[in-house]
Amino acid sequence: MYKEKRNKILTIFLFVQIGLVFLLSKFPLFIDQIYSNGIYLYLSTFFRTIFGWIPFSVGDIIYFILIILIIKFLIGIFKQKLKNKKQIVYQIFASFSVFYFFFYFFWGLNYSRPQITESLQLKNDEYNIEKLKSLTNKLIYKIKDLQFQLTGNDTLAVIIPYSKKEIINKTKIGYQNLSITFKQFQYKPSSLKKSLFSLPLTYMGFSGYFNPLTGEAQVDYLIPKINLPMTCSHEVAHQLGIASESEANFIGFLAASYHDDKYFQYSAYLTALNYALFDIYRLDNELYQKYVLEIPLGVKKNMNETKEFWKKYQNPAEPLFKYFYDNYLKYNQQEDGLKSYNKMVDLLIAYEKKYSLK
Repeated sequence: MYKEKRNKILTIFLFVQIGLVFLLSKFPLFIDQIYSNGIYLYLSTFFRTIFGWIPFSVGDIIYFILIILIIKFLIGIFKQKLKNKKQIVYQIFASFSVFYFFFYFFWGLNYSRPQITESLQLKNDEYNIEKLKSLTNKLIYKIKDLQFQLTGNDTLAVIIPYSKKEIINKTKIGYQNLSITFKQFQYKPSSLKKSLFSLPLTYMGFSGYFNPLTGEAQVDYLIPKINLPMTCSHEVAHQLGIASESEANFIGFLAASYHDDKYFQYSAYLTALNYALFDIYRLDNELYQKYVLEIPLGVKKNMNETKEFWKKYQNPAEPLFKYFYDNYLKYNQQEDGLKSYNKMVDLLIAYEKKYSLK
């Protein structure tokens, strides 16, 4: 009887929470001041302190246990043959209510904070092909320079000499450097780890994720090393309360480009160039082909390495996972869903105008 009453209360609480989150989303400055730069700072530091030193992902283990419990629950429903449909519905909603609370209280309210352009005082002017060309020219110039410094031959692909564990450990240096200019990106202590679910994560088409239940950032340990510095930097941005994917891409780029290590810088510019070229391809295919001819063979080899890696893991279920994630992003105020990743280019153009790229 107690269990049934509890489930009813939690079900009601779920809809109260949904309404409250929606209401709070209308007050981004309040969220920024009270939550993102207040409550969340303490919560995230606490979680990274508690779990950061543990060499494996505690969050992944929690997720694994939750998956087992969900499977057990579904088997139980099947065995009961839906005898008490009403109570089953209450139990499902009650469970989701608990998860919903922890998700938004521990991290999810960051979706409602103001855009990063406000805190960095960037102006998002009208987006046009000329500004995109200007940015792309600078990205190509920079990546040519980095590639030649690292290989001494423009036909050779850049090969990162560090282990993946070393790359993960080095990621914080970029944020240490970035925080000298932008204090809001101080990152201490660190809690960045390889995902225990790297293989299924790859088949789903994702290279990393942030776990709000433990404050840990996980990266896919199977992806090419050339992409790992940027992926690690992206996931750390989420830890720092940057919920938007485009903004996490942008801040991840800044952190990696501010890094002392040129391999991190190269990974950042390789990612940025890919996004810029994708935008050019959509707007002007002829111009895109001209830019492709400008890219050194060594850089193209690194680009192809990434493409070939993801091609190996394509499967019929991947679009389904991306469909759910796309709608999840849209629910959380990212109207363009998965396409929002590419809005990093807009932010780079605005940043270049005010500060200039490293």
